[in-house]
Amino acid sequence: MIWLLRHTRVEIPAGICYGRSDLPLAITAMEDIEASLALLPPLGQARVISSPAQRCMCLARAISPEFTTDDRLLELDFGVWEGLAWNDVPREALDAWAADIWGFAAPEGETGTALLARVSGFWAATPERPLVIVAHGGPLRLLRQLAEGRAPDLLEPPLGLGAVLRIG
Repeated sequence: MIWLLRHTRVEIPAGICYGRSDLPLAITAMEDIEASLALLPPLGQARVISSPAQRCMCLARAISPEFTTDDRLLELDFGVWEGLAWNDVPREALDAWAADIWGFAAPEGETGTALLARVSGFWAATPERPLVIVAHGGPLRLLRQLAEGRAPDLLEPPLGLGAVLRIG
């Protein structure tokens, strides 16, 4: 059994790129975390692994004080786009990304292929079950696809903020 959990809301205005940025949780963090926890069954001896971003670790800590972190669960690195309003990213750069979602990287960022390599490496090295994974939209999207034996698709909609998905 595997549970995938996406971090809860962060304190940032709408429309800002924040992939790898380590942001604080929204002012409603405690209520948001409690709502996510209410979606989980009793987990018994499940191992909890989290992205090292504070927005994920807060939720992981609420599940188990004995969670571990893994850098391979970090969100896609958008490089110099981090912290910019999406409207301020040059249109030609966004078009280039849309044309090559796997091969394009924002300046100083990483490609979709690099994200997939990280997440695939994590998946291959983490055989134990039951398992709870707390991470971000991009890595969780890929983990779900890997767990379900589907082809990787970075354009598939991510889990919602604070969402819980059981696999298996």
